[in-house]
Amino acid sequence: MSKQNTIKQAFTVSSKGLHSGLEITLTFVPAPENHGIKIKRVDLADQPVMDAVAEYVTETTRGTVLKKGEMHVSTVEHAMSALYAFGIDNCLLEVDAPEFPILDGSAKFFVENILRVGIEEQKAEKDYYIVRKKIEYSIPETGAKITILPDDTFSLDVHIGFKSSVLGNQFATLASLDEFATEISNARTFVFVREIEPLLQMNLIKGGDLKNAIVIYDVLKSQEDLDKLADLMEQPHHDASLLGYLSGELHFDNEPARHKLMDVIGDLALIGKPIRGKVIATYPGHKINTDVAKIIRKELKKQEIQAPVYDDTIAPIMDVNAIKKLLPHRWPFLMVDKIIAIREKVIVGVKNVTANETFFMGHFPDEPVMPGVLIVEAMAQTGGLLVLNSVENPETYSTYFLKIDSVKFRQKVVPGDTLIFHLEMIDEIRRGCALMKGHAFVGGKIVCEAEFMAQIVKNK
Repeated sequence: MSKQNTIKQAFTVSSKGLHSGLEITLTFVPAPENHGIKIKRVDLADQPVMDAVAEYVTETTRGTVLKKGEMHVSTVEHAMSALYAFGIDNCLLEVDAPEFPILDGSAKFFVENILRVGIEEQKAEKDYYIVRKKIEYSIPETGAKITILPDDTFSLDVHIGFKSSVLGNQFATLASLDEFATEISNARTFVFVREIEPLLQMNLIKGGDLKNAIVIYDVLKSQEDLDKLADLMEQPHHDASLLGYLSGELHFDNEPARHKLMDVIGDLALIGKPIRGKVIATYPGHKINTDVAKIIRKELKKQEIQAPVYDDTIAPIMDVNAIKKLLPHRWPFLMVDKIIAIREKVIVGVKNVTANETFFMGHFPDEPVMPGVLIVEAMAQTGGLLVLNSVENPETYSTYFLKIDSVKFRQKVVPGDTLIFHLEMIDEIRRGCALMKGHAFVGGKIVCEAEFMAQIVKNK
């Protein structure tokens, strides 16, 4: 597991906005643990703040727009992609306009500044969205489709296609976020000349020019019409008989596909957690990207924490014999079979519930159900191992629980279930006392949760 990150110091970027044409300043400010990515409109009277999450997406025409109450901000995807690529979990984005500056139409300048100021690792653990099973979503009328598959890391494949003599089918891939800075970040946004007039009629791209977008001329127009459009956009005239890229040479042969890949990352960053999974996007756009992010956000809201990954082919960190060296409990009251992960503030334990458990003899003979108090006891034993992990010579100490609060039972546990316990320190250990939050899972769902206070005492 990784730790959360923020930037080491603030930095500012400025340029006009793609759609508003306003001169805009955007400042990236370091933020504390568990803050997330938030956006502040410093130009408004009360300087409102909103989380950069998918629930607030209200518009996706030529950019992703977030709106909460009277506050709205557009074209957030390039900045979000840069933060996501560098694993920045906590940052406050202060902007003085209703959109982010477009800069050169890529994420290049965001990346350069993140690299310049540096990244600061924080103490809290990073919270991932772990893809457990295939996610598939499509928009039949456009042919757009996104598939996300389980994987140990994040990777992305993007395929785009247009009915165009200049830009047809292209493919881009990102095997690792380590490649984002060099292979993706300077891929610019693009627009077809035939789209410009309709977009202007929609009151968009007022700040668009050849310096912040790839402009694709793929349908012949009269010289007079093309010149009028160039004058409207305050751009140089172009020979109307020559189809191609009006903005000069591309940074990559497949630069449009790479930019679409960047957009997918920026929009999926609105999940609010980094993804562990492989994303395959066909004909993506902001609409389908943010639709998928909304679906995942709804899933995450069903329970506050995902179940830990349990792979029984991997040897445990501690087996039952190692556990018995630290805990005084013995049959029939030792409730933890193994520990599969342990870090400074987090521990993950496993209990295989069998029909041979002695408590099933009376609870209940005809309908065996594991007593809730024993699920809590199993979590407490797992938490005790976490506390003992904080001291030298742990076998010379014992843990005693002083208080158990906020206990909730969600569903019953029966023979054949595998209980996964996740215990996390809520605060630093002070005066030998530890506060922990515990969750017990079966089949990926929370069956029980509680808060614990434990005291660590040296054995006599």
